[in-house]
Amino acid sequence: MKRKMVYKLSAMFMTVLLLFTIVLGSVFFLLFRRHTIEIYRDDMKNRAQSIADTLSSLSDETRSEGHGRGNGMGGYGAYLHVMDGLTMDNVWIVDRKLQSITHGHNETTKTEDLPEDAEHIVEEVFQGEITYSDSFSGMLDNPSLTIGVPIYDSDNKIMGAVLLHSPVSGVDDAVKYGVFVLFLGVGAATVFALVAAILFSWNFTKPLFRMKNTALKLAAGDYTAKTELKQEDEIGELANTIDLLAGRLEELEHHRETLDQAKEEFFSNVSHELRTPVAVLRGSLENLRDGTVSEPGEVLEYYEQMLGESRYIERLVNDLLDLSRLQDAGFKLDMKVVMLNEIARDSVRTIRQRADKKSISLEYLCDGKEFEVDGDYVRIRQMFLILLDNAVKFSKEGGRVNVCLEEVEGNSVFGVTNYGKMISKEELPYIFERFHKNSDSENRVGSGLGLAIAKQIALRHDARIQVLSNEEKTQFSICFLKSSLPIEITASKIKR
Repeated sequence: MKRKMVYKLSAMFMTVLLLFTIVLGSVFFLLFRRHTIEIYRDDMKNRAQSIADTLSSLSDETRSEGHGRGNGMGGYGAYLHVMDGLTMDNVWIVDRKLQSITHGHNETTKTEDLPEDAEHIVEEVFQGEITYSDSFSGMLDNPSLTIGVPIYDSDNKIMGAVLLHSPVSGVDDAVKYGVFVLFLGVGAATVFALVAAILFSWNFTKPLFRMKNTALKLAAGDYTAKTELKQEDEIGELANTIDLLAGRLEELEHHRETLDQAKEEFFSNVSHELRTPVAVLRGSLENLRDGTVSEPGEVLEYYEQMLGESRYIERLVNDLLDLSRLQDAGFKLDMKVVMLNEIARDSVRTIRQRADKKSISLEYLCDGKEFEVDGDYVRIRQMFLILLDNAVKFSKEGGRVNVCLEEVEGNSVFGVTNYGKMISKEELPYIFERFHKNSDSENRVGSGLGLAIAKQIALRHDARIQVLSNEEKTQFSICFLKSSLPIEITASKIKR
């Protein structure tokens, strides 16, 4: 596996180190060279000052004696002859007109024999300043320095100038040697730095490769893959984000599998529910068309049967459409402030006719309070009617159904209780599922979608629906929560 990031990071690190070395070497070369020349200049200044002080201290007699000697090497001349040999530098003693005063009589010194800028230096010296001049013009030229120091007589007057001139030899060699040592050290450091850069880059890219492998597994559909990286930096945050994404994808995959299974069950249930009425319709139509059934009474019975089956199919389709809409998060309910009292009374009036057919006593109890909730009037009424219809359907002839609306622990609760056959414990967990219905004769015309629709309506209103059933009664309750904390609705909390 290629690790291009390792090469790129190492090359980038070495490029930065190379630029740093070049800049450091250039600065070192300039500063070291300048510093060396300054040291040499201070040394020449001290020597020139020493010569000037010595010449100034010579007595007038010695100077006169020096002037009177014809050979020109007595007095200043003899002293300078000795100093020239000791300092290995060029020394001139001149007056303001650049005439040498080292001989028995003044002689005009040739201009080309004097250092460069000698006239300017002498002019500043006779103003009482110690001055200097350099004659190197380039970085690689051999520099030379000229120091000018005034000579004072016994009256503290400037009588001449000492010019000390010397090439600054060996400076460039010293600088080059220093730069060589510097680059030698940098070279050794570069080797270690390269090894360190490779190791650092390798460790830096290691979690990236782990995240890459995890991303490839996720792309291949393995949503259980995790990076399992724990780092307190940006890479750690990226790894945590990938792990979070993997978790979300795993949840979505599980949800998708659940939906696929539910879809298969849904189509299977729909096919099963439609197969019987369609078969009945087809068989009845075939018998009518073939003339198998010709008696008017039988024909009318077939028509009634076909009408009933078509009504069942219509109800099933409508229930399926309602359930589909309610399960769609994009489907908007007509939410506004509604009165549960009004909806409950309206629902009881609607179902009373069916209850009267079975001689069922339908009692409506209310606390006398006004119960306001935010909801869809039509959908809440539909939910209440589903519970009331089931209560009447599963009640015995001459039975009793109680409907109550009251406040329980600050929440509005609608309850429906019937005293028919109990729901078995095995069946209770599944009664709110689609197409679930028992085999009782009372339920042969049901679609099995009513309670599933009621549950979806309750969920869309942030309400809680539940059922309690025993040998005496079956009670459905819908609690419209005013807070996010659910409460436990028991039979003792609802009036019977």
